[in-house]
Amino acid sequence: MPDLEDQSEKPTSPVQSPASSTTTIAALYPETDLDKGIIGWDGQDDPNNPQNFAPKRKWMLLALMSSFTFISPLASSMFSPAISYVAADFGVTNEYLLSFSVTIFLLGYTIGPLFLAPLSEIYGRRIALSAANWFFVVWQIGCALAPNLSALIVFRLFAGMGGVGCITLGAGVIADLFPRTQRGMATSIWAMGPLIGPVVGPIAGGFIGETIGWRWVFWILLIASGTIGAGIELLNRETYAPVLIRWKTAKLARELNRPELRSAYDISQGTTPPTVSQALMQGLRRPIILLCKSPIVLLLSIYMAFVYGLLYLFFTTITSVFEQTYGFSTGLAGLSYLGIGVGFFIGMTAVAMTSDRMVVKLTARNNGVFQPEMRLPTMIIFACLLPISFFWYGWSAKYEVQWIVPIIGMAPFGIGMLGVYMPIQTYVIDCYPAYAASANAALTATRSLVGAVLPLAGPKLFSSLGLGWGNSLLGFLALAFVPVPIFFNRYGQKIREKWVVNLD
Repeated sequence: MPDLEDQSEKPTSPVQSPASSTTTIAALYPETDLDKGIIGWDGQDDPNNPQNFAPKRKWMLLALMSSFTFISPLASSMFSPAISYVAADFGVTNEYLLSFSVTIFLLGYTIGPLFLAPLSEIYGRRIALSAANWFFVVWQIGCALAPNLSALIVFRLFAGMGGVGCITLGAGVIADLFPRTQRGMATSIWAMGPLIGPVVGPIAGGFIGETIGWRWVFWILLIASGTIGAGIELLNRETYAPVLIRWKTAKLARELNRPELRSAYDISQGTTPPTVSQALMQGLRRPIILLCKSPIVLLLSIYMAFVYGLLYLFFTTITSVFEQTYGFSTGLAGLSYLGIGVGFFIGMTAVAMTSDRMVVKLTARNNGVFQPEMRLPTMIIFACLLPISFFWYGWSAKYEVQWIVPIIGMAPFGIGMLGVYMPIQTYVIDCYPAYAASANAALTATRSLVGAVLPLAGPKLFSSLGLGWGNSLLGFLALAFVPVPIFFNRYGQKIREKWVVNLD
């Protein structure tokens, strides 16, 4: 199967062109050639090709995806500030069990991508996204009506498995719609949800739990996700080119009574089209294959997981520090997360303004030859910002410096995390555009597993070392990882080209 980068950026093979010769430039997109029994697009400007959608339609589809991408991560942390009310309601005193009821949502993020990504590459993005969204919506009812903590944990696991759909498939939609020169901006918009959601969640959840009860956290999530889900159902369209052409091939085969017709995307593989079961098994294996056989995906997954784990370790102390040390109410303690949130917005703006421009500039400097590693240079600067917050926040909170100081101290981490997170996402899309959903599933599953498990060590870490040295330990770890983006920037291309992964 040709990747979507090949469609939008460089000529395809002659078999995909209706008429190719030594003097004719091959088509950018595979076209229909009935004489050869090949079905593709009806010309290079076919309006049904997602790459040719009007800009307004492209950004609308991305906005729909991004809106649910915000709601789902919001649910991951919105419940956190109200956990004390759950403990009182159910009579639970086990601190680890209560923490697990929050982080179990991210364990669902680990399981869901392994199924949703390959399903989207077989049946299309739209149906996979729709099924995942409504699965998430339904389990909000279960969480709101949970009779005990065990049931709540199970229901949040299922909600996480559905909620990860928009996060997993967003990378695929971006690859479907946008050429590489626009992916930096598109990824910036889409990536806001997974980063801003966990920050906004505690702010809203604190006031909700304090005023109308913890169960209303889930009722509000139900209302918001149901409304957005209905909007997606009405306005969303399929964007995955191989699936669209597969549908078109089946339709023409019936209408023309020509069962021998084949999709250009299947023809390009040089094999007969796989059965659904074969395609599903191969699709399920792709994220695992990428993690096991692509050192660059494995290393980037580990680095992103580490940074993501630091974020959730951050979250383990913020509410308690501002309630106990500074005397904030549960609702006001949630507002302290704004320090990280402001950092995210600054980082998002910086990446959105520089990523695509940098790619265009470096490509021109490289004689017009694009390399995915051109996304990575700014990561070096952003990685240097990550350790600052842990020392700033940790010691100012320990010595009870005026409350605004530790809040401001969180901002460098927010800037640095987004500046690391988004280039990695866009880089993986550029490397594997046809299988962007599977590649992103590998990233999502890895970081979510770490995000679910690592915060369980937070209470023990900070009770043993205190806020000052506990956060300093995290700061030193972040400092030790600063050379990682330097390594990727220098040797990423060599590693990627040496270990080529066949995903067909």
